[in-house]
Amino acid sequence: MEIAIKLFQFILSISILVILHELGHFLPAKYFKTKVEKFYLFFDPWFSIAKKKIGETEYGIGWLPFGGYVKIAGMVDESMDTEQLKQPAQPWEFRAKPAWQRLIIMLGGVTVNFFLAWLIYGCLSFFNGEMYTDLTKFNNGIGVSEAGKKMGFQNGDKIVTIDGKPAERLENASINILLGDNVTVVRNGKEVTFPVNKDGVADVLKQKEAKLYISPRFPMIIDTLVSPASKASGLMKGDKVIAVNGKQTPFFDEVSSTLLENKGKTIAIDVVRNGKPETISIAVDEDGKLGVGVDQKALASVVTNKQYSFGESIPRGLERTIEALTMQVKQFKIMFNSKIQGYKNVGGPIAIVKNMPVDRAADGSIGINWAAFWSFTAMFSIWLAFLNLIPIPGLDGGHVIFTLYEMIVGKPVPQKVLENAQMIGVIFLLGLMLLIFGSDIFKIFTNKL
Repeated sequence: MEIAIKLFQFILSISILVILHELGHFLPAKYFKTKVEKFYLFFDPWFSIAKKKIGETEYGIGWLPFGGYVKIAGMVDESMDTEQLKQPAQPWEFRAKPAWQRLIIMLGGVTVNFFLAWLIYGCLSFFNGEMYTDLTKFNNGIGVSEAGKKMGFQNGDKIVTIDGKPAERLENASINILLGDNVTVVRNGKEVTFPVNKDGVADVLKQKEAKLYISPRFPMIIDTLVSPASKASGLMKGDKVIAVNGKQTPFFDEVSSTLLENKGKTIAIDVVRNGKPETISIAVDEDGKLGVGVDQKALASVVTNKQYSFGESIPRGLERTIEALTMQVKQFKIMFNSKIQGYKNVGGPIAIVKNMPVDRAADGSIGINWAAFWSFTAMFSIWLAFLNLIPIPGLDGGHVIFTLYEMIVGKPVPQKVLENAQMIGVIFLLGLMLLIFGSDIFKIFTNKL
């Protein structure tokens, strides 16, 4: 059931984005009286699920859900249908239009993607507000994993800026740190700036829960006893752990790291119970756990729920769009870094489907978290805009580059060059798609996805 809901969300999101992206090409093409032969949701090699011709355009749904397209007459596109191009250009063909009109047609898709993300983010801010973990409320600083320490952090650090920009939200900061160069923290009462160690970033990206390398520090208060060992130990709900084997551990992260050092051993933990100290003897399992649930109420104190008026949501929507776009661009920096090797963590459609958000109710039922769905759709919209602007033949960016060349030089790129470039681009993109799919399948079989 869960995978069906995730797959439905993915297909719905892709359908919305593809239709609107292609509409961004379709509308200016029609406005400039350019013939549009096909408008398809998804690709239709060999056959289509449904199609209907209205006027001069065939509208249809393909069976391969990896995008969509509009086929514009007189344009070298992924169909590689060049027979028409051997004839003299007709007034209603793309190649017969002025370069500035062709440029508008080609930029229409990414323009729609950008404004769609702006609209969605603005609506989310207005209707839902924004709930985030507020770094300014981390009175005890952060707790860091071993990978986080390798990056240069220490337990108790209070993050101030990342690459000189104020850090307010943990959700954004945890990603921006991975993409950044320098971090400023308050450590032992003094501001310290240090470069982010890329070996630590690489270690973080190897983890399935990469964002958890930093977290708020809070005391470890027992909430539930889960394992037989914890139930037999004498621990009680409400016990506050303050030391392990005589070592002071006032915060959860310190307890966790000390337990990892004592896997499979029996330890003595000091707790405060009803204001009085108690010492409990308990076995640590092979995973470095006590088999207890921890009270999460302290986490609520660092959460901020910010509301926006209609007027505030408009610039905030633009700000979130720019943030998402900037983050996508920065990812390329770590993707090809020789130390980080971020390309190993790139996921394709299978990985995206697996990570689609779902809403889990208290009774165990699963549904769609619509706020998370629209947030994903906005992020994916701006991601598609960025990808399509990469100047690779076969993408919108390739057509834009050739058109700009024509506008600057004053003469079009030779037709044969366009055809060869398009062929190379299509082969490259198909190869890249197969590589990403293969990576997803490999990760499934090696339990890394």
